[in-house]
Formats: sequence, C-alpha cells, structure tokens
Amino acid sequence: MTLAACSGLVVLLVAAIGKRNHELCKDYVISIKGVQKNLFINENDIEKMLDASTGGKIKDEKITGFNLRKLEQQLKENAWVQDANLYFDNKDVLHVSVREKEPVARIFTTAGKSFYIDANAKKMPLSDIMSARVPVFTGFPDKRFLSTKDSMLLNDIRKTASFILNDPFWMAQTEQIDITQDRNFEMVPTIGNHIVKLGNGDDIDKKFHRLFVFYQQVMSKTSFDKYKILDVEYTGQVIGTKEKISKIDSVQLRKNVQKLLQEAKKMQQDTVVALPVVQQKEIAEEQNTSPGKEIRTKIDIREQNNSIPVKTTTAKPKLIEKKAEQRKPKAVMQEMNK
Repeated sequence: MTLAACSGLVVLLVAAIGKRNHELCKDYVISIKGVQKNLFINENDIEKMLDASTGGKIKDEKITGFNLRKLEQQLKENAWVQDANLYFDNKDVLHVSVREKEPVARIFTTAGKSFYIDANAKKMPLSDIMSARVPVFTGFPDKRFLSTKDSMLLNDIRKTASFILNDPFWMAQTEQIDITQDRNFEMVPTIGNHIVKLGNGDDIDKKFHRLFVFYQQVMSKTSFDKYKILDVEYTGQVIGTKEKISKIDSVQLRKNVQKLLQEAKKMQQDTVVALPVVQQKEIAEEQNTSPGKEIRTKIDIREQNNSIPVKTTTAKPKLIEKKAEQRKPKAVMQEMNK
C-alpha cells in the first residue's frame, strides 16, 4: 500500500471517529425475557434504572457518553434481573435486552417471613406486582446469616421445587412441603389427608415416581385417606401407615383420585411411557382393621426401566402395629386455600 493510500485511510478513520463522537442516541428498545406468566419487572422499571444511571434522559444523548458495560452491571444488581445486554445498532438505536430471574419456590421461615429462591437457590424478594405460582415450603430456619447446612437445605429445596414445577400432576397435587426439624421434607397433598415423607432432595424424581405408582396401583382403588402416612424415602419401596375411615369419605376421595389421575394422564399422554414393574403386597380388608388402630404396610417397587409394562403380584403382608406420631405445624404462615 502506497503512502498516499495509507494517508487517505487514516483521514477516513479519523473522520468516522469524529462523526461517531457527535452522534446522538435516536431511540431505545427494551425487551424482557423470562417466565411469560411472571414478569416481575417491566419496561418502566428498566427505564427508571437507565435514567438513574445516565443522569436523566436517554434519547438525544451522545453515544460516546454511554458506558454500556457499567449500565449492564447496574441492571444486573437488581434483585429480579438475571442478565442484561446493551448495544447500539447502525441506526443509533440503543437495544436493552434483560432476562429476569425465575422463582422456583416460595419459602416461609419459622418466624413467618417469606421469600423466593431462583433456579440457582439464591434468595429473591417478594414482588409488589404479582405472586408467582410456585411450590411452597414452610419451616425454614429463621436466620440472618445462612450456615453451610442452610445452604445445602436451600439446594435440596431447589431440586425438589424444580421437579414439582415441571410436572403438572405434582403441581396440582402438592399443597405445600413442610421442613422437619431434622431438615427432611413432608409433603401435604391437595387431595387426601395423608402426609408423604420425602426425606431430603436426593433422587427426588424417583421418590415421586414411586409415589405416583402407589397412587395409581393402590390408592386409586381404595382412597387417598386410607393411609395416614406414606414414606417414599427408601429405594424401591413405599411404606404406608393406615387408619380406618368412613365409607362415605372413601367413595368421594376415590372419585377425586380417579379424576386427578385421569387429568394427569391427559397432560402427560405425549411423554409418559409404561410404569415399572410393581410388586404389591395385598392390603388387609378394612373390616379386619380395628377402629383407631394404625397399620404399617410396605409396598415394594422395583426400580426398572420405564419401558417395562406394569405387572402386579400379590402376597399377604405381615402387618405391624405402630402408632404414628401426631403431626405438628412447622411454621407460622397464613392459611392457604386448598
């Protein structure tokens, strides 16, 4: 390249830079991505944050006066913003793209305080705009600073809530989940008066799958009130503690259960395959159970590939009488509509 050509290129570059230094922001476009049902921030919120950061108006300001990286960082500091990206196009229009955080669970502490957590198990405040329809957990320790165990508990909540949130059946059937003193989970169902012991958040998908098999193979044919406690903590089995209920309640609950399972089948018909092999122990006849007595019955469920059809074998169980502990409330919170 000749000296003259180089000089011409430098002149053009300087002219372009000079022109850019005098260009003004002609307009701006704000887009918000996230859960479409739960927009906890809106364009007005973003505009206010930009105005505060730029010291006033955005339009007609010199483009060189915008520190885009600083603006992105200031937007990310908002409790509801997960990520932000800002840039100018070739028409001098500022594009502001924001991705909001997505709450996966609402948590009530033992003192009745409440907050959300996101998909990273990070705390999020409640919103004045709207309330997210997410799984509810009660009985979280009321502490100003979280310990390592508290952080682990939040992670277990995240795993459990994420599973429930992505399954229409369990979103409909889970009223709330109580946190026990030993930091395990007990699910309170929407239909039925039983309690489901889940343990911690490990293998939560398998635990709920065992529970669904039990619902489908046993409780849909009896009632959701036949068992007081269902324990799905242990691999390959469901342990039920039952008590006597009235025939009228049993019939009504059976209808409710069948309806719930039918709705779940419709919602999942495109994705659900055959259930695993189930080995079910025969349940004692209701008339052989004395009023007030509680019976523990273990139902063995083999964890196998979902492509194997359901097969049921029966055998008379050895019934063990054991009085279940009375359930106590774990947190102070407003009564929730069922």
